[in-house]
Amino acid sequence: MPSSSLAFDALADPTRRTILTLLATEGETSAGQLAAGIDALSRTAVSSHLRILRTAGLVAERREGRFRLYSLEPSSVDEMMGFLAQLYRRSLTDLKRTLE
Repeated sequence: MPSSSLAFDALADPTRRTILTLLATEGETSAGQLAAGIDALSRTAVSSHLRILRTAGLVAERREGRFRLYSLEPSSVDEMMGFLAQLYRRSLTDLKRTLE
């Protein structure tokens, strides 16, 4: 599995966050369908963003005939959510100690 830093780097771009949101909403989708859901973005640009998201381990690709279908990679998303939850818990614990 790719490193968390690649995933966070991938999430830094608002277009990639939009793609992930569309995948979460629509489920398995082609690059063309994703491009149709994002104004002013070509299929080629969407494919470039999808490549970065795949490399970061956030998106899975499945071939069906001549089509490539993309979906969220749940294990990587779960890993990132766990990391963020841990940071949040630590912040709350530190805040509690400071206030006491």
